[in-house]
Amino acid sequence: MTKDLFDRQLAAIADGELEALLAQYHDDAVVVRFDRAARGAAEIRDLFTAYLAAGPRVEEITSLRIEDDVIFYNAVMTVGGNRVTTFGTLVVRDGAIWRQTAAALPLT
Repeated sequence: MTKDLFDRQLAAIADGELEALLAQYHDDAVVVRFDRAARGAAEIRDLFTAYLAAGPRVEEITSLRIEDDVIFYNAVMTVGGNRVTTFGTLVVRDGAIWRQTAAALPLT
């Protein structure tokens, strides 16, 4: 179930499907990044609207660890025309993303 959620997340990002992406999130979700945190549906919608506008493209999932309700990943992506390595955690509750952390560092 948790791996399916991660696969749906990747597909929604690849397809630029905002509604499919938002459907992944719990009603009480919180997304934490270094530049901002988004709480609840309206803030998460704003965050992902801007994110998808930057044209994110996952090039490679370099590491993936799934333990119970926690997904921990590392990926190489292009976001806003910049290649980055990303790290993130998804915590799943009731089949949806309840908590998420995400960080991106430039590739050198």
